[in-house]
This record gives sequence, C-alpha cells and structure tokens, in this order.
Amino acid sequence: MKTKNIIWIIALILVIVLIATLGYGYYKKATMEVKNPIATMEVENFGTIKMELYPELAPQTVANFVTLANRGFYDGLTFHRIVKDFMIQGGDKEGTGQGSATTADLKDDGNETKYSIKGEFISNGVEKNKLKFEEGVVGMARSDYTSYSPSLTEESYNSGSSQFFIMTKENSSLNGHYTSFGKVIEGLDIVHKIEQVEVKAADNAQESGNTEVSTPVNSPKITSIKVDTYGVDYGLPDILEPFDYTSWMYKQYGIDPSALAQ
Repeated sequence: MKTKNIIWIIALILVIVLIATLGYGYYKKATMEVKNPIATMEVENFGTIKMELYPELAPQTVANFVTLANRGFYDGLTFHRIVKDFMIQGGDKEGTGQGSATTADLKDDGNETKYSIKGEFISNGVEKNKLKFEEGVVGMARSDYTSYSPSLTEESYNSGSSQFFIMTKENSSLNGHYTSFGKVIEGLDIVHKIEQVEVKAADNAQESGNTEVSTPVNSPKITSIKVDTYGVDYGLPDILEPFDYTSWMYKQYGIDPSALAQ
C-alpha cells in the first residue's frame, strides 16, 4: 500500500511539473515581445536612415531584403532614381534601373542567375498587406510590362528583386499595386535631403523614350545597410524565374533567337 501511494505521489508531482512547464511556456510565448527587424542604412555625406520592416505583412520581401542587406549586397550601391515629391530609389547594382540581384547574392551556393520574388500586395492576392504608401514608407520596386501587353500583369506583379524605394510624399496610386514592407523610423530628414539632389534625364533618354528627369547628377552612395533581426531567422525568400522580355518579344514576332546568332 505504501509503495502504491508513493507511486501516485510521484505521478502527481510529475503532472504538476508538466502543467507548470507548459503553463510557463504559453505565458512566455504570450508575453514575449517579438521585435520587428530594424534596417540601418548609412548614406555617404548624408547620414543614417533607420527603417522598421514588417515581416507579418510581406514575409517574402522582408526575407529577401534582410538576406541581401546582411550579405553586403547593398553596400556601395546608389540611389539611381530620385523624383521630388514622390520617392528615392536604390538597390540596383548596375545603377541604371535595369539591374537586379542573382542567386549568388542570396546564398553561397548560388550563381549568376537572376531571380524575382512574388509581389505581396492586394492586387496580387495578398490581402493582409494594407500598409499605404505614405511619407517614409519603404516599397519594393518592380517592372510594368503591361504597356507592352495587358496580358503581362502577373509578370509585372512578380518582377521585384533587389530595388527598393522610400516615399518622400504620400502617393495613393501605389496602394495595393506595389509591395510596401517597411517604414522610416529615424532619418526622414536625411531622405528629404537626398530628395533634393540635382537630377537630369537619363543619358539614353532619347533612345529609350524615357524623358523623366530623375537621374542624379551625382548619385548618393549607400555605404551600407545592415539589419538587426533580434535573433529571428527569416530564411531565404521563395524565388521565381524572372520574366524574359526579350524572348517574349521574339516570340510575338515569330523570330528564332538562335537564327540571329548564326
């Protein structure tokens, strides 16, 4: 009888310990503050800009930005497009607005193959991202191929890679059509200083038909971007094969690209 009682007491103690452990775990999870990642960007001769990123709204975009930033991709790049009362744009390693990242920029075993990521906004089926493009909001740049054909909507929506922009003024026309994934929390004055630099039309403006006066005469240089994730691993983004506009055009006109190389 004594042995039986001892067994029951031990079992009861184990149950109590288990309940206490589970209860503490749930309490810790419920009360633990999970901080959003903070990106610190240093811009040569201008200053420091800090941006809070929102993985709950745009997880793929944040994972992509965090990975590229902490692997040094943005270090030494520039703000290559600046439109006063609209936004400043950077993250293009070619500095022309045509560049993007490759899988080698994302991971050690990658290569020079370019990639894109899914656009995380309402028009592309991501209903939870309702962050509006107000002053200081950070967005993912993308291409718009619908001017060539209305059928290229999906290709346009999912064409983002490494280029990002920071709003200098509210623009509601972007809401729900571009990925918003962060906001400036310090250094908005620096953003506006960058906005004021002298700009010109692109060197190939007449050839390309783009007459927008938005190319900086002296492009502001991003010294570095580093993201503090507070110990959270956001992993790698799910990458997509980017749209090949040139091959698409050849197909429209029935041209065999291999024949041109002969």
